[in-house]
Amino acid sequence: MNPVSERHTHERVEYRAGYESFVGLTVVVPAYNEESRLRPTLDAICDHLRADPERWGEWELIVVDDGSTDGTAEVAREAAAEEPRIQLITSGSGVNRGKGDALRRGVLASYGRRVLVTDADLATPIAELDQLDQQLNEGELAAAIGSRAHPESRIEIHQWRVREWLGRMGNGLIRAVAVPGIHDTQCGFKLFDGEKARSAFADSRLDGWGIDVEILRFFRHRDWPVTEVPVRWSHQEGSKVRPLDYGKVLLELMRLRARSVRRVDLLVALLFLLASAILYKDLWADLDRGYLADAGQDQNQWEWFFRVTAENVTQLRNPLFTTLQGYPEGVNLMANTVMLGLSVPLTPVTLLLGPTVTWALVLTVGLAATAFCWYRLLARHLVANRWAAAIGAAFAAFAPPMISHGNAHPNFLVLFMIPVIIDRALKLCTGRAVVRDGVLLGLFATYQIFLGEEPLLLAAMGMILFALAYAVVRRDVAKAVWRPLGRGVLIGLAVCLPLVAFPLGWQFFGPQSYTHVVHGANTGNSPLAFVEFAGRSLLGTDEQADPLAMNRTEQNAFFGWPMLALGTVVVVALWRLAVVKALAFTAVAAALLSLGVKIRIPFTDIVLPGPWRLLANQPLFESVIESRVAMICAPVLGMLTALAVDRLALAEGLDRSLRAAGLVTVAAALLPVLPTPYPVRERTPVPEFITEGMYRSYLAEGESVVTVPLPNPGNADVLYWQSSTGLGFSVAGGYFNGPWGPDRVGIYGATPRHTSNLFGEVRDSGKVPDIGPSWQNQAKADLAAWHAGVVVLPPQYNEEALHKTVSALLGRSGERVGGVWVWDVGKPNG
Repeated sequence: MNPVSERHTHERVEYRAGYESFVGLTVVVPAYNEESRLRPTLDAICDHLRADPERWGEWELIVVDDGSTDGTAEVAREAAAEEPRIQLITSGSGVNRGKGDALRRGVLASYGRRVLVTDADLATPIAELDQLDQQLNEGELAAAIGSRAHPESRIEIHQWRVREWLGRMGNGLIRAVAVPGIHDTQCGFKLFDGEKARSAFADSRLDGWGIDVEILRFFRHRDWPVTEVPVRWSHQEGSKVRPLDYGKVLLELMRLRARSVRRVDLLVALLFLLASAILYKDLWADLDRGYLADAGQDQNQWEWFFRVTAENVTQLRNPLFTTLQGYPEGVNLMANTVMLGLSVPLTPVTLLLGPTVTWALVLTVGLAATAFCWYRLLARHLVANRWAAAIGAAFAAFAPPMISHGNAHPNFLVLFMIPVIIDRALKLCTGRAVVRDGVLLGLFATYQIFLGEEPLLLAAMGMILFALAYAVVRRDVAKAVWRPLGRGVLIGLAVCLPLVAFPLGWQFFGPQSYTHVVHGANTGNSPLAFVEFAGRSLLGTDEQADPLAMNRTEQNAFFGWPMLALGTVVVVALWRLAVVKALAFTAVAAALLSLGVKIRIPFTDIVLPGPWRLLANQPLFESVIESRVAMICAPVLGMLTALAVDRLALAEGLDRSLRAAGLVTVAAALLPVLPTPYPVRERTPVPEFITEGMYRSYLAEGESVVTVPLPNPGNADVLYWQSSTGLGFSVAGGYFNGPWGPDRVGIYGATPRHTSNLFGEVRDSGKVPDIGPSWQNQAKADLAAWHAGVVVLPPQYNEEALHKTVSALLGRSGERVGGVWVWDVGKPNG
């Protein structure tokens, strides 16, 4: 150590030993190769602080040499020799570690009641410190940052315009990703409360330019208020910051986010994925032939949706319409739930691996993703214990109603955007970044519309029910949040509506659109369904559940009496909490609405009017199957369960035996409704007539394949013929939602015709009617309406009766080709 350094160290020790408890201000200057600019900067800082000793009191100036290769350190030592309040900190190894490392070492070495960090070039003059200090004095603030983006700031010397534009764009990305509401994250002139600054920098991990954002995020997460102050700023030649450094900041933040992920979060995510994979293990075991046993014809339909979307995307066709089904009228795909939000991005998977893989992937990963998003929501806003959040989220995602839809309706199973939307609505209530959160809310709602509109409607119902109840219980909170929440929702609508205007216009007014879907009577839940176990629950059976549901994909209640009992106990025990009161109201209201227009009292002849009658004929609601409203109860019961586990896990002074008894009670309520793996059957193979392309010689341009019977909601194997062989032909009939009659009421399948009805009746009964000229003429007219090129009869139940019927209608027996009966009814091909 040279004499100057020894003297500096000695004076420094004496100074800090005597005055460290009285230091009012610490200035930290990180420096890397700043030999030419550092001394004027240090002189300017010292002169400013000496000029007003009553204001600044005792102060210290810390220079952190970040491995400079020039004379930066020597310049600092010379200044310290003249002013003992200057301290030099070196990296020791002589390695340049980055601004973040330099600032961290400087701030952690500080003793000031306040800490100013400033760049060595003093692009923001030291005199601007007075404004930042005044802001901290006047308000209860934790930090004041010099902002070049403030409307009142003065940019005296601009950067090169392209560089300035790139910098603004990069800073905008950083703000959007990390610290919304802060307009200038990268300005190097910031004044902090000293203790809070040392706490933040001690927690920091970044060594590069991203340190500024990391510190601001730390303050934001601690709810320490930060303000932006207008300053003068001049671009300095030789600046170390380059436009591409903004990209490095983003990369640093991404790495930081990856490192900040808790191990428990990863473990929970893996457990959810494992549970989902176990449920669908038999489907994955044989993707070529496996078919979910309780899917009806929906797996055929969904695979067709995925394949048609991929075709439309790659061929640059309208993704909202196709004539591959329901030929020649076609299908309004936007009016059907094709989940464009997943089917479009998964196009490469569909084309490379086939639509069955896409189907299995959407179900398996989508279910796990939904559970994890519920977990994140509960962990952020409801409970402190992560495992309590995981248990509640598991029930919300794997509850019996969701598992029943997992047979055939991914739009009601893959709900990962719903908790994300709820989370954004809750953030709007804080009022911190209303514009940004409102925009994101609009984008999230837009994406959910392309995943499923009805789930979004049900989620909105649940959120409104909860908000109303909470507002009654906590009027003070409602009074504080209604303005930012209302403003954010309006911003969200302003973002969402233009984005979905065309698709929704096509859905409701485009080709093959319809007004509403007729579901028939008795689509409400039976009160008994709530206490019974679902067919796929551990203690449930199909024999018990089937009589109480429309079908096995619509077991929309079936929570089981133990879970209802647990929920009731939790509500009573935690009734003092406003959130519990609001959750209880939401669950009861949703359950009552789900009973339908008429409520039939079990074991009696009593029928009461249900509250759903108020909504049944309203726009949008008239197409809803009211029993599905009970699905709102799933996340509510999950939240109540999470609250119970959280209280049991964290309650102080609770006897171990009582804690254990409580957890065992929760487990006993959950165990009966644990889902069991989905059963799989072997699907009917595609005939060689299709797989070998034999059909092509029978079809001319604009002609369709007419199968016997025509594809319909009860028999849609022909859709798999199409999706598994490249969509080389169109079919008459189909399984989709389309219009019927002059009122354009929505029905399942194509508009029926006499000949299609005849085929269906013969297949069901096995009886061949008397076929005369009138039937033959009708068949001729129907085939012409379908633009039929070939009639195909595949092997099936009552095949002989169907063969006789078609032969009588067409006046010839047909020929056996590629495993099917074929009648050539089109114009010559070629």
